[in-house]
Amino acid sequence: MDVSRQQASVDADQAAVPEKGPRARTMRLMLETATRLMQSGATPSVSEVAEAAEVSRATAYRYFPSQAALVQAVVDEGLGPILTWKSTSADPERRVAELFASAMPRIEAFEATFKAALKLSLDQWARRQAGTLGTEPALTRGHRVDLLKDAIAPLKGQLKPRQFRRLAQALSMMFGVEVLIVLKDIWGLDSRDMMSVAEWAAGALVRAAMAESEAKTGGVSIAAKTTMS
Repeated sequence: MDVSRQQASVDADQAAVPEKGPRARTMRLMLETATRLMQSGATPSVSEVAEAAEVSRATAYRYFPSQAALVQAVVDEGLGPILTWKSTSADPERRVAELFASAMPRIEAFEATFKAALKLSLDQWARRQAGTLGTEPALTRGHRVDLLKDAIAPLKGQLKPRQFRRLAQALSMMFGVEVLIVLKDIWGLDSRDMMSVAEWAAGALVRAAMAESEAKTGGVSIAAKTTMS
């Protein structure tokens, strides 16, 4: 599901609190407690966070009406500056490299948090398939969609919409916590080698998309000249 990184979920909107004051401090306490639990490998419920933070369940649910809302808030907290990433470069390959260099270390630092969120997402999928999810709100994932579209934005005029979308989709396979699972957990790479492979693959995808577009454009131009002659 595609979700704009500038768009808060309905649950998050319901949980909005002032930046200062007792309510803000309670919100911060719950987020910090949930982050600590998720960084330890847990995927806590709202009740579990309330208990660990020594906050009443009624209060906790006023801030986070569901586990999905809580986990989403912690994920957004972990992503931090990634959510507002921008580049001034007009070179799409450089922009993608800048995004990876900025975002992947942060994602690795909060690896346990993002894996816990992924675990919840997969668990919800399994329960949805089994028909046991009920009315539980789904954890929405999709920040990478807008981030990657922003990174390759200079190619909008060069690539057809379908090609542009395909490139963003291909890049999404090399960006996010799933990359850590594949390259670190399965292949056993260290952080430096993981980053090297991810950045190399991302650059190769951008260059391939640009080369394909240029080849097709050149072919059309030659055909047009041949017809005219």
